[in-house]
Amino acid sequence: MKYVDEFRDSRAGRKLVAEIREAAPHRPLTLMEVCGTHTMAIARFGIRPLLPPSIRLISGPGCPVCVTPLKFMDTAVALSRQGLTLAVFGDMMRVPGSASSLEREAASGADVRVVASTLEALALADRLKPRPVVFLGIGFETTAPTVAASMLEAKRRSLANYTVLCGHKTMPRALAALAAGNPRPDGYLCPGHVSVVIGSGAYEGIVRDFGIGCVIAGFEPLDILQAIRMLVIQFKSGAPAVENPYSRAVTAGGNGRAREVMETVFEPCDSDWRGLGRIQGSGLSIRPEFADFDAAVRFPVSVATASDPPGCRCGEVLTGAVRPAECGLFGTACAPDHPVGACMVSSEGTCAAAYRYGTD
Repeated sequence: MKYVDEFRDSRAGRKLVAEIREAAPHRPLTLMEVCGTHTMAIARFGIRPLLPPSIRLISGPGCPVCVTPLKFMDTAVALSRQGLTLAVFGDMMRVPGSASSLEREAASGADVRVVASTLEALALADRLKPRPVVFLGIGFETTAPTVAASMLEAKRRSLANYTVLCGHKTMPRALAALAAGNPRPDGYLCPGHVSVVIGSGAYEGIVRDFGIGCVIAGFEPLDILQAIRMLVIQFKSGAPAVENPYSRAVTAGGNGRAREVMETVFEPCDSDWRGLGRIQGSGLSIRPEFADFDAAVRFPVSVATASDPPGCRCGEVLTGAVRPAECGLFGTACAPDHPVGACMVSSEGTCAAAYRYGTD
């Protein structure tokens, strides 16, 4: 508890809030957090109401479940109808596809198993062999190395029934796409977990090419307030930079071993993001030499192009264009027990955070 208390000290928090208010510019300043865990922490700890009116804190595409496009979910649903076993993380079960969800398919008899890790998915494949097991691989640079490692282990152990449906994405290209848009954020609270892998140096291009400050934040209240204060000071001084107050976990170079494993199995590809469209080079695909473990190659299915349900503004929420409450479905037709959009499903979703904590 001592470690937690150190980053939740109320006196230090009041001091940081006072410094933010003192340094706040007179004109509006928009800061975007791009990590689902930050989104939930900001709502949980009531960070937004502490900020002066000139500072607008918005949520970006930091929830991997939320940015996963409908086509991926429709493909997963189609695979579940092929007599395969799907291994998924729990929050994927209720993500709506265009006409169904994995939860609904499981209720109709499909073999969909919730796992807590890729190791558990591998153990499942080993136990069920030769029955095909498809693991749904989504997430950013945080989870991609673990999925890559599972494929290397499956190859080593000759687990020919283990495959991955790859939907992994990488964060820097998405930040650049948002920075090139209009309107664009004035500063980024960069994702802590992703940064552990890619390192603080990965954001230098955002500062150089777009003049937007990047500060890597941890997940406790003082971490987030400190990062906001740094961004405000950067903005006021006109000197955007990459700063890393989360140095207890993030280094300049990141985790080279994790990236090596990821790059052994995956290669960059263009990728579709909910709300952002197709971003060049922002996704990961399985290299041809690992095609035997690629579910898209082993079990090809065809699904039609689909659009979000009428009235769902999930895509706009993910780019910070609207707040959850500005969606007409929020809290009525769309709620955690009957979600319409992915942002209400995931524990890291912006709409789920706003609904749970009563913030917007």
